[in-house]
Amino acid sequence: MTSLAHQLKRLALPQNDPNLLTRREVVSLLFDPKDASRMDRSTFFALGCTGLEELMGIEPAFSEFQETLFSQASVGMERSVQSKEVNKKLDAGISLFLTRLSPYFLLKPAQKCIEWLVHRFHIHLYNVDTLLACALPYHETKVFVRVIQLFKLKDPTNRWNWLEGLQVIKPGVPLARGTLITHCYKDLGFMDFICTLVTKSIKVNPIYCLIPQYSLYLRVIFSFYASTIVPALDAVEKVSDTIISKLLPYVQKGLKSSLTDYKAATYMIVCQLAVKVVMEAQLVDILALQISKSLCKEPVLPKEGLGCLIVLLQNQKEGTVGPKSFGQLCAVTSLVPSLQAMAAVHDISPLLRYMLPHLVHAVNTTGTGEYTRHGNLFESVLQGLPLSGGLDNTVAKMLLEEYLSQSLLSAEGVTSLNQRLLPLVRLFESKYPGALYMVLEGHVGDLSSAEDKNLFHQFISLSMSSGKYQILGDSDTSLVLSLKHPLPSVRQMAVEHLMGIVTSGQGGFDQAFLKEALLERMKDDVPEVVAATLKALEVTEDTVSCLLSLLQRVDLSNAGNWVLDEPRLLEGNSDLKTCVVWGLLPFLVVTSALPDSPDLQLATCVAQSTIISQHNLTQGWAVLERCSQPDFIGLANQHLISTLTKNLSNMDPFSKRNAVSGLVNIWKEADGLLASCLCCPSGETWWNPEKLDTNTCCYLRLLCRLFDVLITGAGQGHMAASFKALMKLLFQVHLSDPLELFKFLSLVWGYGSNLGDQLDCKVNAILQTQALYVGRAILSAQPGKTLTLLASGSSPVVLSLLACLSSPVREVRRAAIATLQTLAQVDSSPFHPIIDSLLKTTEELTTGPTYLSQVRGAHTRTSFARDKKLLVGLEELLLGVQVANCPAYTAKTILRALGEVNGESVLSVLMPVLERLLEQSGPENPTVLKDEALLMQLVLGKYNEQAAPLVVKDQDCLELFIKALGTVSKPYPDIPCFQIIALEQITKAFYSALGDEKVQQRLLGVMFDLLVESRSPVCAQTISSVFKGIAVDGELVANELAPAEKPKVTVSVQQTRRIPKEGAVSWQRVTLILELLQHKKKLKRPQTLVPALFSLLSRCLETSTMERGNLEYTKQLILGCLLNVCQKLSPDGGPVSKDVLDEDKFNVEVVVQCVRMSDMPQTHHHALLLLGSVAGIFPEKVLHNIMPIFTFMGANIMRLDDTYSFQVINKTVRTVIPALIKSGDGESTAHMEAVVTRIVHVFADALPHVPEHRRLPILSQLMTTLGPARFLWVLLLLMFKQHATQTNATDKDAALERDVEFWISVCCEFEVEEQLVSLIKILKYLMALPQDKEDGEKLNKPAMHLTDTLFFFYTAHSSKELRHFKFLSVSFMAQLLASGSFVGMDSLQKLQQSLLEEILCYIHTVARCVEENTDKPTGKFWRALLNKAYDVLDKVNALLPTDTFITVMRGLMGNQLPSVRRKAMELLNNKLTQTGDNLCVCFEQTALYSLKLLCRSFGSDHKEAFVPVLNQAVEIVVSLEEEKNVMGSALLCIAEVASTLKALAIPQLPRLMPAVLQSLTERKEVLSNEIYMLSAVTALQRVTETLPHFISPYLQDTLLQVTSTIPYTNFHLKATAAPQLAVRLASLRTTVATKVPPRVLLPTITKCYSKMVNSKQSQLGPLMSILKEHIGHMEKDQLTSHQSELTYFFLIALDFRAQHCQGDLEKTKEIEGYVINCLLAMVMKLSEVSFRPLFFKLFDWCKTESVAKDRLLTFYRLSDSIADRLKGLFVLFAGHLVKPFSDLLRQTNVTKTDEAFFDTEDNIEKRCLLLEYILDCLHKICLYDTQRFVSKERADSLMTPLVDQLENTLGGEEVYQTRVTKHLVPCVGQFCVAVGDDTLWKTLNYQILLKTRHSSSKVRFSALLMLLELASKLRENYMVLLPETIPFLAELMEDECEEVEHQVQKVIHEMETILGEPLQSYF
Repeated sequence: MTSLAHQLKRLALPQNDPNLLTRREVVSLLFDPKDASRMDRSTFFALGCTGLEELMGIEPAFSEFQETLFSQASVGMERSVQSKEVNKKLDAGISLFLTRLSPYFLLKPAQKCIEWLVHRFHIHLYNVDTLLACALPYHETKVFVRVIQLFKLKDPTNRWNWLEGLQVIKPGVPLARGTLITHCYKDLGFMDFICTLVTKSIKVNPIYCLIPQYSLYLRVIFSFYASTIVPALDAVEKVSDTIISKLLPYVQKGLKSSLTDYKAATYMIVCQLAVKVVMEAQLVDILALQISKSLCKEPVLPKEGLGCLIVLLQNQKEGTVGPKSFGQLCAVTSLVPSLQAMAAVHDISPLLRYMLPHLVHAVNTTGTGEYTRHGNLFESVLQGLPLSGGLDNTVAKMLLEEYLSQSLLSAEGVTSLNQRLLPLVRLFESKYPGALYMVLEGHVGDLSSAEDKNLFHQFISLSMSSGKYQILGDSDTSLVLSLKHPLPSVRQMAVEHLMGIVTSGQGGFDQAFLKEALLERMKDDVPEVVAATLKALEVTEDTVSCLLSLLQRVDLSNAGNWVLDEPRLLEGNSDLKTCVVWGLLPFLVVTSALPDSPDLQLATCVAQSTIISQHNLTQGWAVLERCSQPDFIGLANQHLISTLTKNLSNMDPFSKRNAVSGLVNIWKEADGLLASCLCCPSGETWWNPEKLDTNTCCYLRLLCRLFDVLITGAGQGHMAASFKALMKLLFQVHLSDPLELFKFLSLVWGYGSNLGDQLDCKVNAILQTQALYVGRAILSAQPGKTLTLLASGSSPVVLSLLACLSSPVREVRRAAIATLQTLAQVDSSPFHPIIDSLLKTTEELTTGPTYLSQVRGAHTRTSFARDKKLLVGLEELLLGVQVANCPAYTAKTILRALGEVNGESVLSVLMPVLERLLEQSGPENPTVLKDEALLMQLVLGKYNEQAAPLVVKDQDCLELFIKALGTVSKPYPDIPCFQIIALEQITKAFYSALGDEKVQQRLLGVMFDLLVESRSPVCAQTISSVFKGIAVDGELVANELAPAEKPKVTVSVQQTRRIPKEGAVSWQRVTLILELLQHKKKLKRPQTLVPALFSLLSRCLETSTMERGNLEYTKQLILGCLLNVCQKLSPDGGPVSKDVLDEDKFNVEVVVQCVRMSDMPQTHHHALLLLGSVAGIFPEKVLHNIMPIFTFMGANIMRLDDTYSFQVINKTVRTVIPALIKSGDGESTAHMEAVVTRIVHVFADALPHVPEHRRLPILSQLMTTLGPARFLWVLLLLMFKQHATQTNATDKDAALERDVEFWISVCCEFEVEEQLVSLIKILKYLMALPQDKEDGEKLNKPAMHLTDTLFFFYTAHSSKELRHFKFLSVSFMAQLLASGSFVGMDSLQKLQQSLLEEILCYIHTVARCVEENTDKPTGKFWRALLNKAYDVLDKVNALLPTDTFITVMRGLMGNQLPSVRRKAMELLNNKLTQTGDNLCVCFEQTALYSLKLLCRSFGSDHKEAFVPVLNQAVEIVVSLEEEKNVMGSALLCIAEVASTLKALAIPQLPRLMPAVLQSLTERKEVLSNEIYMLSAVTALQRVTETLPHFISPYLQDTLLQVTSTIPYTNFHLKATAAPQLAVRLASLRTTVATKVPPRVLLPTITKCYSKMVNSKQSQLGPLMSILKEHIGHMEKDQLTSHQSELTYFFLIALDFRAQHCQGDLEKTKEIEGYVINCLLAMVMKLSEVSFRPLFFKLFDWCKTESVAKDRLLTFYRLSDSIADRLKGLFVLFAGHLVKPFSDLLRQTNVTKTDEAFFDTEDNIEKRCLLLEYILDCLHKICLYDTQRFVSKERADSLMTPLVDQLENTLGGEEVYQTRVTKHLVPCVGQFCVAVGDDTLWKTLNYQILLKTRHSSSKVRFSALLMLLELASKLRENYMVLLPETIPFLAELMEDECEEVEHQVQKVIHEMETILGEPLQSYF
């Protein structure tokens, strides 16, 4: 853009914006710009006014803008043509409004107001900053983005150009918070804008500052302020002075503000400033002062303000805050409680560090009044706040300094000061005594003048422990100073004084001071002082240590004896004396030969002391006389050593041990002392502490400790040379032999892994490393012969070094490798190959401790196989471990490293170790070391797959393992039992590698014996896990299950006694083995278990009855194991070959016997499951025993009601029955059927005892398995027989109904074909039965064999039961054929024909019997049976479809029996006679339905093909003689075809539409046939919807039919509840209303109205609803063009009351309501400009004098409705109604006129209605009044007529009460609110009060109601009216009417509640 363009753009005014002149797009906040362009100004104005009204409901202060920005005058104002002054004033108003609006910005009313301002005043162009300020706090919302999109921000010079990105990004994405914060600190103008936003909001909302709860509305502003400024300060790199100067004015305003949120936001900003920048001292002081003042004035946020002050003090320079802030803080009442709460979580010391110096100064200097305030504050601080971080010392120092500074005070002043300070000083001393003592002690030496001393002593007297500062007379100084005096005599005197204090118990001292002072003097350098102190103290370890330290500091040659010979030391306890002796012993060593030497004198003095001369270790020692020999020192010390050695040798072992331990502990002090009185162990390869005696262990412990002391001392320090010499001496004296030396070193190398610690000596990794390097150095110096001995197998060196290679410490491993390298040169060593291979991997061994086991495992797999020398070295290594004297901890470490080394040779070498350990862990010697237990665990681990052949070959190896299996000891809780360890070695691989079945059998037997004998659950669980894991041969387990023929392995005598006798069965052992077998999967040859299991099962059954009951569980286990074997052998349930399992070994008879003899359901279940499984493997074996099985099931298991039993029955049936069926498919079919029949018989007999909910599933499963087509009829006949023979006579009918229902449900479980086959077989069986019992002898025996023996054995039953059986069978068939399963059956022609043939044959048979028994008593039965048979025939006939019926009849006509052929022809004739006509109708309906579906599917693509279909369907509809159902189908077909053909259907409309309309005209037929009516309505709706522009000739008739059908249908639907018809009618009505154009529909509606208004008034409602919907669907331009036509129509329709009322007011009200609702629909679509003339036209219409006054009723009812819908907008038109309201109120008041207002008979009712309409309309006008409609003139006009209505009793008492309460009182109450003038209120109130003096009690009562309404509406404003009201109420309290009197009390009570003030005092 050029510079000229920039200049022009800068000069451009908003009013020159070209967008203001176009209406294509209009900027809008709420609407789319295109939608907004179609809206007129009145719509936006109404929207803005509505929003303002809603805002006024929230905040009444917005009402001031009602007369400015939202006035009617603003609608026509265009600001672009106004003057500068007008625009400036307008900008001020807009700014004020938007600033007040900001807290409500997100509310919809606020956005409506902004929409009006944007549209009318273009604030998006003129007032950008103000609008942005209003919306900016909501920058994270989508509405803010909409606001930004209103502006023009493209110009780079625009200050808001940085927001342009929001206009082009994805809609709805809000402003990023980081962008706002960054711009805030970069653009200080924007920061100032945000700060000013807050101050403006507060300024224009002054009420928020006055009323706290209103400040909540500004919370969003304050939150935005804080959340923007604080992060901006945090984000800016450096806070400049410019930023501070910009923020400082607003910070000061915030601190002075009374608004809580504003103040809190300011605190946050101050904190951020304090943290971010170091400010000038003056500024910090000002900020601190203002914060303090803000806390003092209004302490609403005490914690926050104090926190802000603490942050300020903490981050700014100390001393920058002056004393003024302190004065303000002292006035804060909640200072200490707030700080106390803050101190719990925060550090408040910065504030206390500032306050306390000022507070201490104020306490010392202020007068009495001020002191009280400061003193109380100081006391509160001391009691409630912690003084940490040196504050206690600071306060103590300040207290003393301030006190000492009061030297100018008079004596009275000092006394007064002391009185004030005494409680404070003592309180401080009680809280912080150490601080006060430290300060006092520090000032003792600084006092020079007498005045200072005097003040100091007076200050001391203020403390509780003043005694220690009192002046002693002899020294003229205080006790504290005397104790530290330079003269010893003064110190001694002070100590003696202290002793006197302790003795007398003098006060003023605390015990801690006394004890500390005396102990400090014990450290005095003067013996006399120490001696005096010692007298005052008890002799303890502390005093002894002080005495001993005195010996080192001072020369005690003269005074030492009487210090050391203190009687209390000699008489003390032995431990204390021993402590003294050990402390004095180093002083006995002579270090100087000079006679005047203090050391020599001290040694002599100590030696002469009583305590040394009497001790058993030092008795007899005395320092030698002075000798001139140069080795005097050595001789003296040698003599000392001899004396100690002699005394040690004379001691008892215990004392000697303690003495030696003490000597070792003081070795460092007495480095010349050497214990040469001990001896070394000899003759052993190892020095094993686990095997040595106590004395030897003591010696080794001493050696280890000496070695530790010497090796540590030799490493560093100035005494290193002496320690090295001592080390050499130690080795020469005690370890002179290299072999002995390396035994000792091997002990030290490996002792760190010893868990037992027999030496009571800890060898850490440092000592171990040092010992290794010492060993390396010594080995390097050894000759080759010695090295060979040390590297041999008899030396512990190599084994100990190899053990060190497994150490977890890297330095230990490194040192061990270095030591091993010295042995690598010894080629003759058996360990040389191992050492050589290990040294090749030095780095790996050093890196990790686990590498050793890995490398040795690798050697096991490779090198050992190839290198025999390496194998020899390994064996030598294991032999070294095997040695009995080898320490268990070393052996443990080596075997752990050899974890991967396995094999026969390894186990063979380690067997002696295991044997030795097992003997130690036996019951005779149960003590096992922990290392030995771990070693045993490692040795047992060698029993693995690689070593398994040795177990087979070496019997001792096996016996050792078995012995380990029997070792139950568990010496340590963290190590498993030895038995468990051994059991866990029996893995699958180990057990399989054994190979020898005898060994496997042995181990298996031992495990089973352990399982029997062990009482440990862990052992049992381990054995179970082991048995699960190993692969066992079934024969081995079978051998264990067999009766014991040999004694089992025993572990104890008790077990031997429990061995069963030969041939007997150990049932406990068997049970445990069987339990293991239950879950065993890896079992080889499981079939070998079968004989043993059956043998056990037989023995179970042979036991006595009592024992048999105990063996039930065992039986179940045996049966379960057999079942598992069967499932393993035959997973699919099929047969197995004889080679796998011989059939003879499977004893099914025993299983059946087990079932029959047991009483336990669980045993039955197991046995039946087994039999079911066996049935598939050996079906013949099961079939021979099948009947006992099912007999038992029917008698027992089927009666149980549990799911498991049910599953057992199902499984038995599914497995046994198929085997039975399969076996009968050959020659033995008859036998099989007989067996199956018996089985079914069992089920049928057991059925009454089976739980009801189990019966159907059991029989269904049984029949499904048997095959329902083959055996269902058998089950049915058996159930018939059971019912016929066993039913009681009492409940016969109920039982029959219940049983028949059950039989049918059984049949319905199967297919229809199977049911038909069963019915045919039943009929055949019934025909085979004899007529009577006597005729049975004449039947052929072979033919009746099956029936005689299985179904109905007629010889065993009576003739009656036989007849009952027959009748029951036929009756059931009839009922079954009537069930739902037979409906619609197809493709069963052959079965249906066979069934018909059989039933006809049976009918023939029964008919013959009827003829034969006519004269017999049974004749009645045969006739009944014949009827039932015919019933069956009818049921079959009725079920046959037409095509199937004809086919079946054709087949029946070819039957051989003439009776059947004749009956077939009769059936055919009857069928044709009944269904001839119906078939034709059905065919026509079906054809039409098919055509309808074809048209729906293919009509859109083949329209021409369906034109004939439409013609034919129309022909059917036109035909008057057509059946209605067919016509209904034709109408539905027409509906579908017409909607598809569209324009192609137009030619048929002249014939179609009259026919359809005519069909709807026939009212009776339509309503009698609901389907027909639905079809007609559907056809009419679809045609209308498809061709709306072509139905105008029929539109009037259509409307008449629709409107006439709806009322009838509504009545009809209530009876039939057919919602589809209502939906179709509603759709038809909508179609007419929305599809037909107005030019066609409106004239038609007018014509219809003319026809209906006289005779069909009930149809006017539906007609008006169609018009209402049509108007709602009209476009704005259509409505405008047809408005005059609609107005004309509504003027006619609204005249219904005046022209057609006919006295029926209710009906008139209803119809008039339809018209008014319809007119309202049009009114709501009109603009103000178009509605105004319509309203005034209606107003003139009602005032026409030539017509009846009934129009007034209609008009005011209409006005009431319009006012309700338009709300506040109606007030614009209501001004013309005021005078008519006033006149009509007078004319309808019976007290004002007696003339009849209406000329008709119902004058009174109409006047009441008119009055109600007027009152309601006026009520709504006042309710929605926002324009001050009720001015003074209008109020004067309406007030009196309204109040006079209280006297208007028109309509009677009841109508009067209703009118007053529901209409008049609400109207007057709202009228009072709308008036809004207290002078008018008084007038109105007084007029109402006058009515309280009316003669009628009803009027008085009503006046009270109106008064109460006024009070409730005006609330506190009613207080000005109360004085004149009280007298009237007082009069009414004594009213003669009781009802009025009660109402007065109620009104007074309600007024008290409303006004919040008691009124009883006024009466």
